[in-house]
Amino acid sequence: MKRLAALLLLLPAWLQAAPPQPLDDSELSGVSARDGINFAAHVVLNDPTLVGAVTDSRLSLGFHDGGQPRYIVLRNVRGTVDMFAIGLNVKNRPDGNGDYIAITLPSQMRYTNFGFESMSVQNDPNAAVTGNLGSVNINGNVQMQGEFRMWAH
Repeated sequence: MKRLAALLLLLPAWLQAAPPQPLDDSELSGVSARDGINFAAHVVLNDPTLVGAVTDSRLSLGFHDGGQPRYIVLRNVRGTVDMFAIGLNVKNRPDGNGDYIAITLPSQMRYTNFGFESMSVQNDPNAAVTGNLGSVNINGNVQMQGEFRMWAH
């Protein structure tokens, strides 16, 4: 019984993996990551139910129209976005001329009260909002497939 206990105590030491070692470029090119990296995200913007929540936030996009600055102002951008299975991988190009980065589109996205209260065009992004070109509120699911590819010339 003591031998069995001793063997069980030594087993993790025998199964211990070798320490990490640096790889040169030729060795590294032979490494296969199989499916790359996949991740999911749960993003909450300006949640009004939190204590101390901001009640007047703005997202401003600036443009110059003939030297005159103009801003598209989105007031109180808020909501929840859930993204599932966004992928990042490095693959071989089909023509054999190197590798490319493949970003897999999320297979499913869920929007909950995602949008903004008002959109306006203003000369000063910090001025009071006087006009309203509309609001957006999105609730629903989107399913996608495909990938975005980037490579060097």
